[in-house]
Amino acid sequence: MTYSLTSWSLSDLFPAIDSPELNLSFKHLEGQVSEFEEFRSELTADMPAEKFLVTVRESEKIMRAGYRIYGFASLSFAANTQDQAALALMGRVQQFFAELQNRILFFSLWWKALDDANAARLIDASGDYRYYLEEMRHYKPHTLSEPEEKVINIKNVSGVDALRQLYDSITNRYVFKLEVNGETKEMTRGQLLSNAYSPDPDLRARAYQEFYRVYANDGPILGQMYQTVVRDWHNENINLRKHTTPLSARNLANDIPNDVVDTLLDVARQNAPIFQRFFKIKARLLGAEKLRRFDLYAPVTKSSKQYDFAEAARMVLESFDQFDPKVGNLARRVFDENHLDGEIRKGKTSGAFCSTLGPDLTPWVQVNYTGNAREVATLAHELGHAIHSMLAEHHSLFTQSSSLPLAETASTFGEMMLVDQLLAHETDPDVRRDMLFRQVDDNYATIMRQSFFALFEKQAHQMVQENASVDELAAAYLENLKTQFGDSIELNEEFKWEWVTIPHIYHTPFYVYAYAFGQLLVLSLYKQFKAEGESFKPRYLQILAAGGSESPENILTKAGINMHSAAFWQGGFDVLNGLVDELEKLA
Repeated sequence: MTYSLTSWSLSDLFPAIDSPELNLSFKHLEGQVSEFEEFRSELTADMPAEKFLVTVRESEKIMRAGYRIYGFASLSFAANTQDQAALALMGRVQQFFAELQNRILFFSLWWKALDDANAARLIDASGDYRYYLEEMRHYKPHTLSEPEEKVINIKNVSGVDALRQLYDSITNRYVFKLEVNGETKEMTRGQLLSNAYSPDPDLRARAYQEFYRVYANDGPILGQMYQTVVRDWHNENINLRKHTTPLSARNLANDIPNDVVDTLLDVARQNAPIFQRFFKIKARLLGAEKLRRFDLYAPVTKSSKQYDFAEAARMVLESFDQFDPKVGNLARRVFDENHLDGEIRKGKTSGAFCSTLGPDLTPWVQVNYTGNAREVATLAHELGHAIHSMLAEHHSLFTQSSSLPLAETASTFGEMMLVDQLLAHETDPDVRRDMLFRQVDDNYATIMRQSFFALFEKQAHQMVQENASVDELAAAYLENLKTQFGDSIELNEEFKWEWVTIPHIYHTPFYVYAYAFGQLLVLSLYKQFKAEGESFKPRYLQILAAGGSESPENILTKAGINMHSAAFWQGGFDVLNGLVDELEKLA
């Protein structure tokens, strides 16, 4: 079947923003919550396991209904951040759910406060809910009283959540202007930055300069927004919840021990010279004494091959089929149910994502498809996320989705399968060479770039507590880039504003290390795949099918991986070092 570039349909959720079905769903959910509140008096330490499981199942029903409503609102907003109806719905949904969350809060607070013996008794009888319940109790030392938790939920609606939504609204309405072939064109962020991969060095420079010109105009305001997000994170997670560091709050959410993340980031910092060496190789091939930061993703050949969307979809699906037909068929579900939005439109959120709204719903995927090979890889990446969710759809809502670090496993593995497919069928030597260099480019973007983002976040969170100005944060970011690139890159002053262009550090502080974690993990898994062939596949699919039903450490231990070991993380960098050695022979 041939697939075309379209926007998605949200009809599997609700017919429209103004539909009676959506309004009725709010009333129905409120009724479910009212019934759930009656369980409060039945929660006792010695309650029978059967009654406890009824309570857990009812809470899951509430969350399934809630995911549908919230998902519809957020996807509608993502499709057009300038749509006033979508904005109004987001506001309504956030207020509604803060209030409902407060009404069912009693259950999680009771569960965290329950004595260990009775908690163990109920966990043993909980089946697929087991890890969800265990993970909830990990928050026990950081949980506040019921009135305090309610205040936090309510204040977030008009506080930090509203600020993040405002950041999206401001930045997604930006219009960029760039002269291409003698004609000045208006572009979205995605369209503009596709020129960062152009063979034309002047076009690359002008695209970046326009990008940072627009963001720098609002840099002080966007920087103040970030300072407020950081202060909110500190006030809640350090002052109130007593986490030891800002990063440890994220680590708990990911169920990754602090020492693992510290080791990962330390090993990444130590291996910066691998990519510095790569950039020097690229400079020689481009005939430059030193790469400019504008040239970071420059192709090493003049190839600028474009793929129409139908061809991109075909290549991605074929690569999945070649690994396992089941994997390819799962990806087709996203297309067949019209759950993919690939169009480029003004107002649509930039970038790409996959949204999983429950085990009974095929995930929704967004890309902004411009036609280059990198966008084909992005399509494979986001469909990999969807496949991960669908392989785990036999779990409950609470245990379907894996923790953030493991959430990047299927997506990055999907990209690597696609590269194999492209290299197997591409006969143009320039295109093949460009693909090989792009592999290292992509590993840089996923591992080193994201690790240094996380290192900057650690520094920035500390600096904000010391009352650093926005300009001081920008200066610190520029120093971060200098450490990352060493003498391999010529840095331009405008890149000091790069940090205000990264939505993740606003929306999900310290999310970014998950990319490095996932990529290095995938390098290890892919090496096993190449060595073992067919025997590897069931073990890999089992990792994905586990979803969030076990801790990341348990899942990886079964795959023979010790994530506490610096040697494991170094192994991933050793693979990359070997690849750079090979590229050096070509230079």
